[in-house]
Amino acid sequence: MKWLCSVLPAVLVAVVWSAPAASAQDQISPRAADTSTVMYDIGGIRVIHRPSDTEIVVANLYLLGGVRQVTFANAGIEPFLLQITERGTRTYPRERLRRDMARLGTAITIDATKDWTQFGLRATRGTFDSTWAILSSRLMEPTLESSQVELVRRQLLLGVSQRQDSPDALLEYLADSVAYAGHAYAVSEVGTSESLGRISEADLRAYHKTQFVKSRMLLVVVGGITREKLESVVTRTIAKLPAGDYVWSAPDTLPRRKAAAFVVSRSLPTNYIMGRYAGPRAGTRDYYALQLASAVYSGQLFSEIRSRRNLTYAVDAPFIDRAVSGGGMYVTTVSPQLTIDIMRQQLATMRTGTVDAAALNRLVQQFLTQFFLENETNTEQADFLTKSFLYEGDIRAVGRFEQQLRAVTPEDIQRVAQRWIRDVQWVYVGDSSKVPKSSMERF
Repeated sequence: MKWLCSVLPAVLVAVVWSAPAASAQDQISPRAADTSTVMYDIGGIRVIHRPSDTEIVVANLYLLGGVRQVTFANAGIEPFLLQITERGTRTYPRERLRRDMARLGTAITIDATKDWTQFGLRATRGTFDSTWAILSSRLMEPTLESSQVELVRRQLLLGVSQRQDSPDALLEYLADSVAYAGHAYAVSEVGTSESLGRISEADLRAYHKTQFVKSRMLLVVVGGITREKLESVVTRTIAKLPAGDYVWSAPDTLPRRKAAAFVVSRSLPTNYIMGRYAGPRAGTRDYYALQLASAVYSGQLFSEIRSRRNLTYAVDAPFIDRAVSGGGMYVTTVSPQLTIDIMRQQLATMRTGTVDAAALNRLVQQFLTQFFLENETNTEQADFLTKSFLYEGDIRAVGRFEQQLRAVTPEDIQRVAQRWIRDVQWVYVGDSSKVPKSSMERF
């Protein structure tokens, strides 16, 4: 699940601009209050638990802090370390670990983000204990053999080098580096060729000793498992790790900078353009309003640039969902000057006009429908519960979710367009002779 950051199909979100009007109140059925989800502590590990009758169990262990735990010099060390743990532990040598995972048919996942690294398992009731034993052994007692460290390093370096071959991957990587210069989010969660190349075996062992501590851990479990079972497996495994003194907090917001463009000259069939801007902290009123404003803007760009003008096959205005949110603009086009000018014109429309209230209400309905559909799986529910707790400070924030969206007015859309969709930092990959730099700097 994404915290409502998925952009709905653009054809569904085209809106009508008008004078302010009273908001329509077509309501969908209210969702029952969540009374099953509980939060408790097991030996110093914070646990969010949503039991259910399903056979599937999802258990995600979140190592909080993300890129704020590292620097440019050791960026990517956390996912690097977790990848190596698949190559063997003291209890599970490499061949036994592989054989047992194949026999169980379960999965252990790693997902590094700006705010945390998720290390999780996907199992059934019957395979949970055995899979948890492997996951906890990987977390607590990796062998970190030199040959395996170098093997994983080569694999990661190959993956990092390949983003130079993909304009979209290069654009995405550079966009964070440029837009978040001077902020923790400028650090790559997966690392760079320079950082991955210099991380030593001693660095990995030291990081494991100091950073794999209980205070950084949030365990979120959804599925057919009891509290008694969780308390049993956690107490005899990861609850024995050092406590540490980490305290979660949202990172600082991004200072404002004038709009600017960073150009990478490439000979390509089309030009790849991405702009990023800083948004509000998660959980605030503007956070919800900017999600809807991003969808409105995306729909307008799709309608005008792709459908009406046929200037691109891909255009979007995504909402970037993090503890400190953000947004962006993305397009591939052979006519960058005209396309950027249209983007600016559409943004001016949002800033000076107001969305038709009935159209906004329909958009909210679509968002809510998509949200509840996406939260049908245990995996998506685990992600949502994590963000509910960390962003809102309340595991039952879903109960306010619909109200927060319905409270967004046409005037809110106009206000966040004025306040947040500005000072855009651009990355351009393509024909440098066609860069519409002066137009980009007017955002």
